[in-house]
Amino acid sequence: MGEALPHPITGEPFTSPVPPGSGWPGDPASARTPRARTPADVVRLAERATLAQVDARSSVCSACPRLVSWREDVARTKRRAFADQPYWGRPAASLGDPEPTLLIVGLAPAAHGANRTGRMFTGDRSGDWIFAALHRAGYATQGTSVAAGDGLELHGARMVATVRCAPPDNKPTPDEKHACAPWLHRELDLLSDGLTAILALGGIAWQATFAALSDLGWGIPRPRPSFGHGVTARVTTPGAPATTSGARATGPGRNGSGGREIAVVGSYHVSQQNTFTGRLTEAMLDDVLARCRDGSGGAQSHTADGVDPL
Repeated sequence: MGEALPHPITGEPFTSPVPPGSGWPGDPASARTPRARTPADVVRLAERATLAQVDARSSVCSACPRLVSWREDVARTKRRAFADQPYWGRPAASLGDPEPTLLIVGLAPAAHGANRTGRMFTGDRSGDWIFAALHRAGYATQGTSVAAGDGLELHGARMVATVRCAPPDNKPTPDEKHACAPWLHRELDLLSDGLTAILALGGIAWQATFAALSDLGWGIPRPRPSFGHGVTARVTTPGAPATTSGARATGPGRNGSGGREIAVVGSYHVSQQNTFTGRLTEAMLDDVLARCRDGSGGAQSHTADGVDPL
């Protein structure tokens, strides 16, 4: 693991990759957290897990050998600019409110972003954009995200990744996406009771979101809408969803009949390729977050019954 280096916020020494339960700010796992070593293990450990257990178990997952090798090699070799810092070098758990109205679906951790800081979208230029926008929209307590332990909190919003390990060239394989999917499936199952909107950052996140919703039995448009910035689809929950403790919600309207609508909104990803070229502007990002906040979706909308011309 190499020498221990000081954390940029706390100053506590950590080796790279960071062992679970060693005191890293916000580490959801302990030394006793069960580890998935195969895709079948992921299915078993995600099934019926609480939200806290999903966070902990996904953060120590080692089911994909190529991703494990890559993320840990990056953590040991580091980028020169961060050579004096420890690297997380593990999967990035989800970030934010455990009872959100907005779920933000991203792609995968950046090699020197979340793979270094241990927190989604933290430590790279993509994070500069998304957290500034979330702060303007009232979801984030501050507009910057530098490192775990810097005081950032999300209220009413939660971020998840379709693949939770940093992949080589930012391109996970289909098998790696499939192996990681049960973590996303379980979070959607647990969070669906309070969600009013899902924001998919990029085409891959859009496709993964609809694949997960289909697998979980949600009502989705036919045909599935193509990805585009501002495109909105209205989906319906399949029935009484699980609470964050794993129990099923009960009460009026929660008798298994389902039918509650949630807006799925597409946005160009906050990558430098999009933000530097002006393909995605601050105004465009603010607009989709405003649509998510009020649940309106927008003009180009689709429902489970087909295309809605409004």
